[in-house]
Amino acid sequence: MQKVQYGKTTIEFKHQVDPTLKNAYITVDFYEGVILKSPEVTKADAKKLVLKKARWIIEKLKLVAQIPAGDVVTGSRILYLGKRYYTRVIASKTVKRAEVKFGYSRFTVYVNPELKLEQVAIKSAFEDFYRKKAFDKITKRVKQWQETTGLKPKAIRFRKLNKRWGSCTKLNEVIINIDAVKLPFSLIDYIVVHELCHILHKDHSPSFWQQVSKYLPDYQELDDKIVGMKL
Repeated sequence: MQKVQYGKTTIEFKHQVDPTLKNAYITVDFYEGVILKSPEVTKADAKKLVLKKARWIIEKLKLVAQIPAGDVVTGSRILYLGKRYYTRVIASKTVKRAEVKFGYSRFTVYVNPELKLEQVAIKSAFEDFYRKKAFDKITKRVKQWQETTGLKPKAIRFRKLNKRWGSCTKLNEVIINIDAVKLPFSLIDYIVVHELCHILHKDHSPSFWQQVSKYLPDYQELDDKIVGMKL
């Protein structure tokens, strides 16, 4: 990972060399970050190429720093565990409303064509999918981090939250947003460790962050990635 400084902003980027390319180009993705693809060039020239597009890169990062929303149709790319998967929507009278299936690295959504509010049904089906997968995938991570940290919540619950990725109650119940299962495991782990550390520290004091850093030394980078993401 290389870095360039543009004013007060540090831009990190990956450089992928492809000898078959005639020109360099840059892509920006929330999870992949900034990627410079080019023929063989020096590190200094690579940084110059990124700096030349720095303003565009910063604006693009702002645009992609959110979970994509909107209607779900064939061709949509739906997030799950940090990756976007191709989605196919199929009309089927065999389902009452809508059902979501995931397999072979893509989503298939079966929806009753007679529904008036098709998108409502599809989004409800995805919410059911995320709730189940959040329980299946994240519960395991919580238990793993319990063993690592020695911090055991009174209960683990999964809910649809509008403004938070997670919380820890006064009774030390850890609540995780079901949408967290859309994120890569690195950010899921950050959410889990963050909430477990609230068992000891209910605020965001220096002592709290010191506790987090024991288990995630790169917590600041992870926090920067997740703060400001649109739920």
